[in-house]
Amino acid sequence: MRSFFIPWVLLCCCCCWATQAEIFTSISQMTDLIYTEKELLQSLREYITAEESKLAAVKSWASKLDTLTRVSTSDPEGYLAHPVNAYKLMKRLNTEWSEVETLVLQNPSNGFIANITVHKQYFPDEEDATGAARALMRLQDTYQLDSEAFSKGKLPGMHSNAVLTVDDCFDMGRTAYNDADYYHAVLWLQESLKQLDAGEEAVVSKADVLDYLSYSVYQMGDLPRAIELTRRLVAIDSKHDRAGGNLRYFERLLSKQLNEMNETFQPASEEPIQLGTYSRPKDHLPERETYEALCRGEGVQMNERRRSNLFCRYQDGKRNPRLLLKPMKEEDEWDSPHIVRYLDMLSDEEIQKIKVLAKPRLARATVRDPKTGVLTTANYRVSKSAWLEGEEDPIIDRVNQRIEDITGLTVDTAELLQVANYGVGGQYEPHFDFSRKDEPDAFKRLGTGNRLATFLNYMSDVEAGGATVFPDFGAAIWPRKGTAVFWYNLFKSGEGDYRTRHAACPVLIGSKWVSNKWIHERGQEFRRPCGLTEVD
Repeated sequence: MRSFFIPWVLLCCCCCWATQAEIFTSISQMTDLIYTEKELLQSLREYITAEESKLAAVKSWASKLDTLTRVSTSDPEGYLAHPVNAYKLMKRLNTEWSEVETLVLQNPSNGFIANITVHKQYFPDEEDATGAARALMRLQDTYQLDSEAFSKGKLPGMHSNAVLTVDDCFDMGRTAYNDADYYHAVLWLQESLKQLDAGEEAVVSKADVLDYLSYSVYQMGDLPRAIELTRRLVAIDSKHDRAGGNLRYFERLLSKQLNEMNETFQPASEEPIQLGTYSRPKDHLPERETYEALCRGEGVQMNERRRSNLFCRYQDGKRNPRLLLKPMKEEDEWDSPHIVRYLDMLSDEEIQKIKVLAKPRLARATVRDPKTGVLTTANYRVSKSAWLEGEEDPIIDRVNQRIEDITGLTVDTAELLQVANYGVGGQYEPHFDFSRKDEPDAFKRLGTGNRLATFLNYMSDVEAGGATVFPDFGAAIWPRKGTAVFWYNLFKSGEGDYRTRHAACPVLIGSKWVSNKWIHERGQEFRRPCGLTEVD
């Protein structure tokens, strides 16, 4: 049976020499590549100018010699009879042709090659290219984006000139194919084929697209369509290595299935493959549909009764001296569990300074392994983060103090301020901030108890996507620059509030910056006394 399968094809990557991976996980670090590309383009233009100047000089010399040799070859002896011509011939062959040789041997590309050699160590690698492709597929799933609209730059609320060509779509499909993700492979290979059928130019051949697409469709269980696509492939290339064998195998398999089910052959649907043609495979996340619906703004469980319980107020931190003259504006975002938003938490100046401090240190965000307590990277968290200490800059110290004043909780035992920037399709799938009973060693190293509360600063507006959602009770909180949201992860008894499982939705358009302050239990004994029941 193996002989009928289309072989694994390696994804080519033009930047295989890169040593720095995971650039795609931070938009901020990706912006540096924009300026790198601009500098390389300038270097390339300088090389082109130098080559054109060199070629112009050679052409000028050749043109002059054309005229000269026509005269000299018509009557060589008569030409050399003039002593000046004889002298100049000696001079040309002794000196000037050597100069032409030197000119031709000059390599104007040296400057460009040196420049690109310096920069290419920072280029994205294959992991970045693959990660960015997977990110687009994640956005496609979460926001239910059709491949055709996506490829034409049509995203919710905007239309741009950022289009995906035949070859781009084919590479997307091939990336999914190499991951055995045939659901997405079909969507993108179909779009590639559609553009080819419409006459779009491409490097990839229609036979190659049909080769991958027919097998991916077969893997999705659609034998009639797999047979139809393979027949198209055979018609284009009757000597194709696998097409004939695949076609016979698909036909035998379909015939066997029809006989076992006592059914007659039904030709493949004439409807084009699109979002919804095939069911998306289930994955590890039980609340996937609820989570993604909330990210789209659907299924939010806000109603008039609940809204009537939400208020706004001035918060002076129980008459904290630093807040008496300028209390914080506090808005209820949700009633139970209680989630509040603070307006004007961070100024533009503070946000900019925090970004400047964090950017050089941004590294792939990690999650804590529930069994070992060790920090590790994970595909369900796509961002880069940095940790900032209060002693590093007065602004960090001031922000930490402000959080303590507002919440009434000490930050002496809190974790450092974590700054995060989300990359292409950046997200953090549903998770708990606190450690559960099955992971008792999660924060043991810190010696400050569990994460009592979360203080989340939004440091940028996001054009589309990027909401903080709570699937358990159907809440969606949208980023607003300069504001912050706060909630307790633990009841007063110290038991975890499992309703606070939350997620950072994929960023569809924009660059999302946040900073977190996780406040721990130790030191809060008199600031938030223990309750009398488990869920107080």
